Amino acid sequence: MLKNKKKMRSYKEFLYILPFMCLVAVFSYYPLYGWIYAFFDYRPPRPFSMDDFQGLKWFKYLVDNPIRLKQTLIVMRNTFAMSGLSLLTSWLPMIFAIFLNEIKCMPFRKTVQTITTLPNFVSWVLVFSVAYNLFSSNGMANSMLLKAGVIDQPILFLQSSKHVWSTMWLWGTWKSLGWSAIMYIAAISGIDEELYEAAKVDGATRMQLIWHITIPSILPTYTVLLMLSISNFLSNGMEQYFVFQNSFNKEAIQVLDLYVYNLAMGSGSYSVSTALSMLKSVVSVMLLVVANKLAKLVRGDSFM
Repeated sequence: MLKNKKKMRSYKEFLYILPFMCLVAVFSYYPLYGWIYAFFDYRPPRPFSMDDFQGLKWFKYLVDNPIRLKQTLIVMRNTFAMSGLSLLTSWLPMIFAIFLNEIKCMPFRKTVQTITTLPNFVSWVLVFSVAYNLFSSNGMANSMLLKAGVIDQPILFLQSSKHVWSTMWLWGTWKSLGWSAIMYIAAISGIDEELYEAAKVDGATRMQLIWHITIPSILPTYTVLLMLSISNFLSNGMEQYFVFQNSFNKEAIQVLDLYVYNLAMGSGSYSVSTALSMLKSVVSVMLLVVANKLAKLVRGDSFM
């Protein structure tokens, strides 16, 4: 009787997660069927035909020409630089959440949290509109500098390829900092208050409370998010770089996702762009496995 009850409970719990499994299958696994484009010479709107089967031709196409190989290497350089900056500064949301939690005035804390979270809901098109009005050759920054006599001619902030990596990182950090801190704020709220009370009784200062209680308690959350960031190392997104790209900075700003888009939409190379996306997905899975192994070596526990 007890065994039957356990089985019924297991079936019931399985039914709870079944809708989410269906969503994952439909939106994450079913689209993988599109990988078939990488093995055909597809030209829309024609249907697939075995006469167009090319095997691994498009994978070789990416590296069989010195010019294309150089372009691919430049794109990978940009991708690694952008992702590397994000990875090296992945601790910023955690620190921001810790210090936000230290604000004792609740109205002020909520105001700061709201102001820093709102940019996440602003589209990159609007962000670029703001950047254009501020930093274009006739924007507010150049107008003020020219009127003050600081410069003789406008500074090409948006048209220059110099410092593109750092400026893209700054825009991305401004947009995502508050939203990324939410996970850490939730983790901090789950820390047992008795730990803080006991430490205060022993004479711990606020910085000691942060260093010995808050940070160790939220490190598992940081580790999980860091693993996800490593697995998405080659996925910078496309919207930000698409709206900020121009003929002057294209070589420095074109990351892998934007390169795939430009191949597909610009030259109509759907098969080549699919092959490149497929390789990116395979490398991302490999990075996730490596990150999981490193987590097991460092922390003694893995997440998969």
